[in-house]
Amino acid sequence: MSDPLDDLLDLLDLERIEQDIFRGRSRSAVVPRVFGGQVAAQALVAAGRTVPGDRPAHSLHAYFLRPGDPDAPIVYTVDRIRDGRSFTTRRVVAVQHGQPVFHLSASFQTYEEGLEHQADMPPAPDPETLPTTAQMLPEYADRFLDAGVADRILEARAAVDLRYVDTPPYGTVGAPREPRSQVWFRTNGKLADDPLLHVCLATYVSDMTLLDSVLLAHGRGGWTTGDVVGASLDHAMWFHRPFRADEWLLYDQESPSSSGGRGLGQARIYTRDGRLAISVIQEGVVRVPR
Repeated sequence: MSDPLDDLLDLLDLERIEQDIFRGRSRSAVVPRVFGGQVAAQALVAAGRTVPGDRPAHSLHAYFLRPGDPDAPIVYTVDRIRDGRSFTTRRVVAVQHGQPVFHLSASFQTYEEGLEHQADMPPAPDPETLPTTAQMLPEYADRFLDAGVADRILEARAAVDLRYVDTPPYGTVGAPREPRSQVWFRTNGKLADDPLLHVCLATYVSDMTLLDSVLLAHGRGGWTTGDVVGASLDHAMWFHRPFRADEWLLYDQESPSSSGGRGLGQARIYTRDGRLAISVIQEGVVRVPR
């Protein structure tokens, strides 16, 4: 395993300080607040550790309430809402400095047979044919807000191999295009077989690029170019089929709407062999600085 992936896995290995209370720490982020995907993944870890191992997560719904302080620990309190015959529900509140910063509800289900259908996987080039983040970033260095942006992106994404199918928002400033974006991603190293771990790592990555399609529709580069201020507001995921986060996943994203200083992103995540693994929806603040 690569060192950055080791560090990320250590970040997700929360300290249990009471039966249903956990403590996590943060890592350096691209912006001066805790990365939303980290808080969501840690909250799901906390919830999952209070659920029997034969009940994998099937959905989560979350709200980002306040910016997280990357220099302070985060305490996750789990409320055991319900333990039914097939479903288990947990509520998690993340607290810093005596205030809630994040709220998550998650549901877990025992495996059962049912009706099967899915939307087809859209066409996309093979991930090996696409440039890595490290290969791509130098091309756009002159468009970033400051000289350190590229380094901060590389550091924040070092545990993940994330490859854009098309030009990212910071490469298309001033040229609006269809509000759709695709990326391939997988962890930079192999993972253990624990299904909760793979779900939590997909949750972590899901917050990295979901609002890209909002920016593309308006030819905006986002925080990297300083022409938009943004932050995640809420996040929902449904886990349909088993997958591995250390194998290539296609993140197909689009934005159906932006208004009122908010933008909506929706997406589907497919395994390389075409199985629909996850559906994702997120709304975020998207403001033009005045």
